Amino acid sequence: MKLSQYFLALLCPIILLSSCKKGADEVTADTKSSFSIEFENQVNGSPLVLNTTTYKNAKGEDFKINVFKYYVSNIKLSKADGTTYLIPESYFLIDASKEESTNITLKDVPTGDYTKIEYTIGVDYARNFAGAQTGALDPINGMFWTWNSGYIFVKLEGTSPQSPATGNALTFHIGGVTDPNNTIRTFATEINAANPLRVRTDGKPNMHFKVNAAALFTGKTDISFSTLYLTMGGANSVIVANNYANGLFRLDHIHN
Repeated sequence: MKLSQYFLALLCPIILLSSCKKGADEVTADTKSSFSIEFENQVNGSPLVLNTTTYKNAKGEDFKINVFKYYVSNIKLSKADGTTYLIPESYFLIDASKEESTNITLKDVPTGDYTKIEYTIGVDYARNFAGAQTGALDPINGMFWTWNSGYIFVKLEGTSPQSPATGNALTFHIGGVTDPNNTIRTFATEINAANPLRVRTDGKPNMHFKVNAAALFTGKTDISFSTLYLTMGGANSVIVANNYANGLFRLDHIHN
């Protein structure tokens, strides 16, 4: 009995030392891991269902959504001490018709606790003029104006009885990078310090955002489809971008 207690006494410090060393290694600057972001598309709190479900805008007008796509890019993370990490080549196209696109994975991220996330809604100025590109930025995705040399940052198409367009169509193609019609917007949100984004070598956390498609039509300006039902850049796209800049995304929770 005494012999077994002796070996146990020797073993416990070794286990504790090993555990402490493992925990410390997980957050050193030279270790990296990954995390994911899920985008849950909604309309004013209801699930976004393409083509069939009828919703109401802030003016009480009915509408349906057939297409809803948007770019999330240049994702930057910040720690409580003010240090930041810009995830390189982080360009993602979220397409409501492709469920797999609504959950993205960010790889090779330095381990640590992050208390803020920000990203571009759209595509940065330089990439709008960088010529033919691949992946999420490939023009084959239907988010590039060949006639306007730039990307569509947010695309929403649908119908509304109030739209005077043929077939009561709604066409909101938001883009443009030059003043006075620059529609590049940045979203940023603080993360609860009590539950930061904990990137660890032994864990793959998930951030869950809710995305409100109706934010295009309310915010700074409540839009009536009887007067604004089509925009492909220009001043009207600025109105829409100013609406969704603060209302499109909301961080709902984090699974660490």
